[in-house]
Amino acid sequence: MSIHFFHEDVSLPAFSQSKIINWIDSCIKNENMSTGNINYIFVSDNYLLKINKQYLGHDYYTDIITFDYCKDGIVNGDIFLSIPRITENAKIFNQDFYTELFRVMIHGILHLIGFQDKTEAEKKQMREKEEEALKKLNIQEVV
Repeated sequence: MSIHFFHEDVSLPAFSQSKIINWIDSCIKNENMSTGNINYIFVSDNYLLKINKQYLGHDYYTDIITFDYCKDGIVNGDIFLSIPRITENAKIFNQDFYTELFRVMIHGILHLIGFQDKTEAEKKQMREKEEEALKKLNIQEVV
């Protein structure tokens, strides 16, 4: 198991990496999968927009892009997160920054596990899984 946190052109958010690693690993195991190599890369809007255009052909801002390298029930991937977009979304959804950050972080993991959010039913299931995961995390203990 190897979960790492990196940052490009933004500051790394302050949180207990070991506690977040344990939380993520627990969420993955809860879905009967194993944790492999996962990289979280915290970036700016422009950095993520460039990735969105280059790899997905999309010309718009997003809060997360997940690259899936999973194989044989082992969760592997690179998860790029836009700190400015997460900050803005926290305001829009009337959430604390860290609640929104951890929601987006687990959202990426859920995609790697196999959950989708294209249809309304999938979005509902994704939101339920996010909420279930967030309930397992005591945010005050990790920030």
